[in-house]
Amino acid sequence: MAARMSLTVRSVATGLALGFSLYFVARGMWWIEQPLVPPLLLGALALYLGIMVTATLVDDDGQRRMPLWVTIAVVAVAVAIPTMVSLAFTPVSRLAPFATWYIGGVGLLGVVCVVRRRPICGWAVLLSLIVSSMAWMGPGNALRLGLVGSVVWMVVAQLLVWMWARAVRDTERLAGIQQQVSSWHAAQQVRQRERRRRVQYALAVAGPVLSRVVTTGGALDEQERMQARLAEGQLRDELRGGDLLNDEVRLAIDAVRRSGGTVTVLDEGGLEGVPEQRRAQIRDELAAALHGAGSLRVIIRAARHPQTALTVVGRAGGGAYADDDAVELWLEIARDAASDTHD
Repeated sequence: MAARMSLTVRSVATGLALGFSLYFVARGMWWIEQPLVPPLLLGALALYLGIMVTATLVDDDGQRRMPLWVTIAVVAVAVAIPTMVSLAFTPVSRLAPFATWYIGGVGLLGVVCVVRRRPICGWAVLLSLIVSSMAWMGPGNALRLGLVGSVVWMVVAQLLVWMWARAVRDTERLAGIQQQVSSWHAAQQVRQRERRRRVQYALAVAGPVLSRVVTTGGALDEQERMQARLAEGQLRDELRGGDLLNDEVRLAIDAVRRSGGTVTVLDEGGLEGVPEQRRAQIRDELAAALHGAGSLRVIIRAARHPQTALTVVGRAGGGAYADDDAVELWLEIARDAASDTHD
């Protein structure tokens, strides 16, 4: 839609520029008095029409501006045309409408430069027009016969270009904000679905155990007590595990607990900003490490760190966090796949 709108605006502007240029050429050809040098006037008219068609229809350069060679040609033609037209008529005829067409015509060339993002050259064209027209017909006559209108055109064109550029920047900024908001909403929806899935999983795990506790009044046998402890651990994992859990990790944690060990899972945002493919690799590495762990107490922590995404520590002691517990497992999984540290 933006490209279609841009094409329409440019087409309208090009049509207006060519239409006005044809009007000025027609004025120049509608002379009442015979020019002193008709070929000079006709050459000026042909040169003006040719440069106007080139300036309006040639494609932009890589920076969406009028090509530099066209801009230089426009400035050169703008300097030459007033002199050519003035030399083609007598001093008395230089104030006639068919001899003053170049004031509006050259002013239009400056407007085209401004619109096509060559403002310095556009104002240079206007400056050359002011100097040449005042030199050939006098300041008062130049201002009275159209120079003021050319200056007003340039000012209006420059203001419109500035406002258009600002509107484009604001539109791009708003589009970026909208894209960010959409991405945030999409991420929130994904998180909500993940939370619902975890709640459903937790209820599926804890539901049968809680029903059994209610039915027996808390009188559970050893096997049921084991299932209750496992269910409690799984509930804690789902609440505190965050992005660290998948089916393989859950099975590995369950195996450690069934063998008599304890597992603590803490997700403190260590995987934030990590691509999803790398997250899956980190979970697979965690599951593999847990399958080979023989420790009685395993601590899995994903803290915010610029290099490390996940740390796994296995201690020999099974009770309280004693300082003399031997560290049997030490694993640091990096945020990227470049370097993981094992001990």
